Amino acid sequence: MNEAWIIDACRTPRGIGKKGKGALADQHPQHLGAVVLSALRERNDLDTAAVGDIIFGTSSQRGRQSGDLARMAALEAGYDISSSGVTLDRFCGSGITSVNLAAMNILSGSEDVVIGGGAEMMSTYGEEGSTPAMFLDNGNMALRALHPQPHQGVCADAIATLEGISREDLDRQAFETQQKAARAIAEGRFNRSLVPVHDADGNLVLDQEEFPRPQTTLEGLAELQPAFAAVADYPLDEAGTTYRQLVQQKYPGLEITHVHHAGNSSGVVDGAGALLLASPDYARGQGWTPRARIRAMANQGDCPTLMLNAPVPAARKVLAKAGLEVGDIDIWEINEAFAVVSEKFMRDLDLDRDKVNVNGGAMALGHPIGATGSLLINTALDELERQDKQFALITMCAAGGMAPAVIIERI
Repeated sequence: MNEAWIIDACRTPRGIGKKGKGALADQHPQHLGAVVLSALRERNDLDTAAVGDIIFGTSSQRGRQSGDLARMAALEAGYDISSSGVTLDRFCGSGITSVNLAAMNILSGSEDVVIGGGAEMMSTYGEEGSTPAMFLDNGNMALRALHPQPHQGVCADAIATLEGISREDLDRQAFETQQKAARAIAEGRFNRSLVPVHDADGNLVLDQEEFPRPQTTLEGLAELQPAFAAVADYPLDEAGTTYRQLVQQKYPGLEITHVHHAGNSSGVVDGAGALLLASPDYARGQGWTPRARIRAMANQGDCPTLMLNAPVPAARKVLAKAGLEVGDIDIWEINEAFAVVSEKFMRDLDLDRDKVNVNGGAMALGHPIGATGSLLINTALDELERQDKQFALITMCAAGGMAPAVIIERI
């Protein structure tokens, strides 16, 4: 049976995703993609004419992020014109899906070398013609009647209410993830993968994570006001329908307790990442030493009204496909879209918390939507090597009530 090997992985630092505040905000999204593609070529002496496809995740494909970012980034990076590119959107899950599809190409024998990754500049959101995709309420009343889909922050608060998860527990997790990220940065755990970003003139733009707030305290988190109470009551149509009412259509009588805020939700950032995958025969021919293999992949859907609950069934599905148990996984990466997502994940699977998001997560480092999944795989791979361990499972929630998942095995 063929295998899909991970040869290398790299990523940019994450910059604050706001114009006037973030170091990357003035760059073009295609440039961020070109930075990581160039790094893979240079680090691995890659013949880019051999790259069968470049698959990128980008969730908001509007404005500067439209027009098949993967292909345009490859052209900017100087890749051979024969290497193709495609850009996909599974919302937050795009960056895992891009790597999984890259692996499928190799496992099927269709290609020998494929790059999976993603790029997202959240600083472009709000630009004319580049507003976020309106999956929350796209005006399709027939769909709304079948599957009301509220704002994801309202979903997070609804899940916390239904699960009886307290704000104190969520704030504690947010504090701990800041501490983990600070330790990882101080110890240089990200150094192998981080690629500095230079502008078109060669000037250094960013070479370190910009979003973390290591000064965060539990007391400071406790003082933050809930972010989604007003959002929950925002009128969506002439009838005054609100996100709160959309939740109550599926969960009648639910009185949502609002517990999420800027400190225990994922950060708005810009960033890109990419992984180089190859077939064993091609890799051996190039003298490449593989870092890991793709052990199993899965996709899972769940309730679109709660939106964020698919990671647990996705994890169980991919474990079954791999023939593994929860106890076999050495490193878990679950995206911290909101604190309740990772908190429920750890509780439902009864995980050893010392194995989960070891180097912090999106509450500290940020969540560049379509790129995040690729960054999480990269982080898990680095951590397997650092700890001399074998298996990592990576998953994340996505809008529409979905979750992709992947298990990688260190070679």
